[in-house]
Amino acid sequence: MKILMLHGINHNMFGKRDPKQYGTITLEQIDAQLAGLAKELGVTIDSYQTNCEGAMCERIHQAYQDGVDAVLINAGAWTHYSYGLRDALAILTVPIVELHMSNIHAREEFRHKSVFAEIALGQICGFGVDSYLLALRAAVSAAQARKAG
Repeated sequence: MKILMLHGINHNMFGKRDPKQYGTITLEQIDAQLAGLAKELGVTIDSYQTNCEGAMCERIHQAYQDGVDAVLINAGAWTHYSYGLRDALAILTVPIVELHMSNIHAREEFRHKSVFAEIALGQICGFGVDSYLLALRAAVSAAQARKAG
């Protein structure tokens, strides 16, 4: 089973950017924890990060071509306004789990809305790095149920 993890804009700066909101964990450490859990769950995970919206759309298109089984996405600020990413994600026919390290509903008003909400299986937010791990577990479970049914 193939899972794709999409990291959005500014996530390459985790560990440096706003440690009060995001802690000091780096993107590399997040990806290492995801890889460890993926191995435990018997799945493969491919992580991708970009600060370019068009490149993210292209990676989503590639995921469709590759036949991934599920997608995890923490799009960062794009979550709140990128209809281009939303439309690219809508092409997929696999479970999509949206996640955020911080609780976006307890932050600035503009962060309360997700343009992905209508097409995502669900959203996990506010648990720091555990949001990623919970999202991976949810995506694997949903993909397994989809294959079984």
